[in-house]
Amino acid sequence: MKKVSIGIDIGGTNSAYGIVDKDANVLYSGSFPTKNYPKVNEFVSALGVALRDALKKAGSVELVGIGIGAPNGNFYKGTIEHAPNLDWKGIIPLAELVSKEMGVPAVLTNDANAAAIGEMIYGGARGMKDFIVITLGTGLGSGLVANGELIYGHDGFAGEIGHTIVDINGRTCGCGRKGCLETYASATGIKRTVAELLANSIEPSVLRTIPYNDITAAMISEAAHKGDKIALEAYDYTGKILGIKLADAVAHTSPEAIFLFGGLAKAGDLIFKPTLKYFEENVLVIFKNKIKILPSHLNETNGAILGSAALAWKELVKN
Repeated sequence: MKKVSIGIDIGGTNSAYGIVDKDANVLYSGSFPTKNYPKVNEFVSALGVALRDALKKAGSVELVGIGIGAPNGNFYKGTIEHAPNLDWKGIIPLAELVSKEMGVPAVLTNDANAAAIGEMIYGGARGMKDFIVITLGTGLGSGLVANGELIYGHDGFAGEIGHTIVDINGRTCGCGRKGCLETYASATGIKRTVAELLANSIEPSVLRTIPYNDITAAMISEAAHKGDKIALEAYDYTGKILGIKLADAVAHTSPEAIFLFGGLAKAGDLIFKPTLKYFEENVLVIFKNKIKILPSHLNETNGAILGSAALAWKELVKN
């Protein structure tokens, strides 16, 4: 019977899961909307149903452990703590709840840390000892690897680049503060930028015909590819903010590369070109032209799943 782990990626909008063997083969995967379950116990019950069904469909397998990537995940305690992009408030002992539901050990880390593990083991960071992964989804997450090890800090929360301040009087963030990077450089951030540009301009744009709540990052990307000036300006502004903040971030760990992962990174040159431009314009001279800004080598869904599953193999399976 083949031994497998389960990798779970909990996002503000959707949660994805996969049955993964030790050779990184995803035997079965699926997802469902996180937002359908405003109470965490209901979410865990629904997750249990989905995972048991997935295990049956994966064939003759033995589940040895579960790895979870989640916003504001505390690796040391197995908890989600005050995640601004989730409906579950306070401190949630998710690893314990999932372990009880499935009857096997579970380990949890920040979702961006899980993506960094996936990039390190299966993606473009193989062989690198110093790099940063930035996840550009509903919010902005980050995983920092230095000397070949993930940086967790003394309390498990190191690497919250998304909650460094761009403007102390800037946009209100879900964390309760103002001006956090993720309010500018994320799927929700670029949507807010488009709304501001539309309000402050009479420039024609296809985005004017779409109600604000219906606008998505994919729509903005499509408009930009067609030459829409508002959409193009939104990407330039987003890249500017992100590039400047990444220029600050490299001063802490001197990474070999920065990988951009997640939905917003799918825009390709629309986000990469301005980010790199403003990064090089603002980075300390000793770092100029040394650090690569690259797309993740993992696909958006499986990358996070593989990272979470790899965390389970690393922390829970001894041989």
